[in-house]
Amino acid sequence: MRLLKLVPDNTNIGFVRLRYWAFGLTAALTLAACALVGIKGLNLGVDFVGGLMIEAKFVQPPEMDKVRESIDSLGVGDAALQQFGAPNVVSIRLPPPPSADPAANNAVVAKVKAALLRDYPGMVFTRYDTVSGKVSNELIRNGVLAVVLAVFGIALFGAFRFEWQFGAATFVSIAHDVLMTLGFFALTQMEFDLNIVAAVLTIIGYSINDKIVIDDRIRENMRKYRKMDMKALIDLSVNETLPRTVMTSLTIMLALGALLIWGGQVLRGFSAAMLLGIVVGTYSSIYVSSSLLITLGVGNRNREDDVAKPTGRNANAERVGPRS
Repeated sequence: MRLLKLVPDNTNIGFVRLRYWAFGLTAALTLAACALVGIKGLNLGVDFVGGLMIEAKFVQPPEMDKVRESIDSLGVGDAALQQFGAPNVVSIRLPPPPSADPAANNAVVAKVKAALLRDYPGMVFTRYDTVSGKVSNELIRNGVLAVVLAVFGIALFGAFRFEWQFGAATFVSIAHDVLMTLGFFALTQMEFDLNIVAAVLTIIGYSINDKIVIDDRIRENMRKYRKMDMKALIDLSVNETLPRTVMTSLTIMLALGALLIWGGQVLRGFSAAMLLGIVVGTYSSIYVSSSLLITLGVGNRNREDDVAKPTGRNANAERVGPRS
């Protein structure tokens, strides 16, 4: 029985020659993501802003203005409404009640439910969450700190494990992956909560795993082929690891696609963030991180004098010579 090969053994794609186009696309997407976050902002969930978040499911899609009028008449504060997934599901966000007593939260929820049931018989509350303002501020601080420390820690690991250029290239590509995820949530206005922070940290972990595999192959080939031009060497290394990269990304995307379609509303934001992260992480590993090593000046000075004679596909790759 023949094994399934998504990438042929003799694949020799010139990734490096497209590096300037990739750098331009990366810079444009990163700036666009930053602009979206700055202009539109993130639709922060109750985890980060505090208050009450109620998810109401109506029999028929309601008129949002009438729902808002019904809630505002109760005197429980300004309500922020948003259709959540299906047209008949509405996310209702309310400020926390003056009292920190859980009974006060339950009283507000009961009052809102009674008012909506009068106007919309058959309406049900599928879930509701409550977070105090103090806890939400701590969650924001801890979430940002976790992401920043993860990115810098991984960059330092790359610098000590290989050379400083590898660490710098890893930092740029992972920062790109994180910013692309934030820009996606600013564009779609999907709810950004602690589940998405967990997704961002998972994306960072996947991205660094892919990059370390490619960087390790680059360093190995630098020792084996000390006379090979760096552009050809990086192309060789990326092509050698391409079957593993494609297979890993494809299998994870299939699992995430199933979660996105059938996982329900609770997992939809997490699945969407992960799916986007796998795509941009694979792109940045192949086109950004490895090609950026040439710009940062990774050279031949650390290659070992005792080198192996290339054979098979590697010999063909060495004879290719420099690529533009």
